[in-house]
Amino acid sequence: MTYRTVMVNLSIDQPNEAVVEIAGQLAEQFNAGIIGIAASVFSPPPYFLAGTPAQNLIDQGEREIKQRLSEMEGIFRAAVAGRTKDIEWRCALEMPARYIAKEARAADVIVTAGSGEAIADPFALAGPDDLVMQVARPLLVVPPTVRWLDLRSALVAWKDGLEARRAVADALPMLAKAKEVIVAAVAEHEGGQAAASRQVEDVVAWLSRHGILASGLVPDNSGNVAGQLDRIAADVGAGVVVAGAYGHSRFREWVLGGVTQHLVAQPVRCSLLSR
Repeated sequence: MTYRTVMVNLSIDQPNEAVVEIAGQLAEQFNAGIIGIAASVFSPPPYFLAGTPAQNLIDQGEREIKQRLSEMEGIFRAAVAGRTKDIEWRCALEMPARYIAKEARAADVIVTAGSGEAIADPFALAGPDDLVMQVARPLLVVPPTVRWLDLRSALVAWKDGLEARRAVADALPMLAKAKEVIVAAVAEHEGGQAAASRQVEDVVAWLSRHGILASGLVPDNSGNVAGQLDRIAADVGAGVVVAGAYGHSRFREWVLGGVTQHLVAQPVRCSLLSR
């Protein structure tokens, strides 16, 4: 198993250097093609007009978006030139999350920016919170300051369930290139360490049958899962954290669980998420 097509989600109104750099490195690592993708729709102001003035305003806004998308294509192609022979650009005047979720069928993995502290405009950017629940592809979330896909150490954040099983399977190509792989499970409740250890042992053994040498780790303390995973990642120098994405539907909107939300917002390392 490998990654043959990397898709990178670009924002029309935020910096894209980090995601393009990491996507380029992925394409080089796996000899993969790369698809740059961006979308946006005109967002009318609160004082929206009616009739001809309204249409003129919409037309002007759409022209500006088309111009910006054209400029982004040129910047993207220049940035990834020489990293792969297979370069493609896709864009649309459409809601970004909906467009990228539809086009995700063409990709093995999607690279996107982390959410950080900024409030994303859904008319201009598909954030990781939306994409991870919709694309049915592994999502590599890149903090804005990261410029290197550090695979010297990778951390698998294990929580027994469909999401984590899918995530570790989706991450196999990346884990195979890592020099060190640690599978860690944090017991959510006191006394859960024994069960967590058995699960971790199974995952380590499963990885070994795929030719990936891994070690297991279950902390003595329970609870505060996000905090403990952060400490483990820092201790082992993890450049990538692999995890299942957890959430639930509330009033028809996806709401991410605490650990998943932490992973898409943390500023220091990449996260590979699947659902």
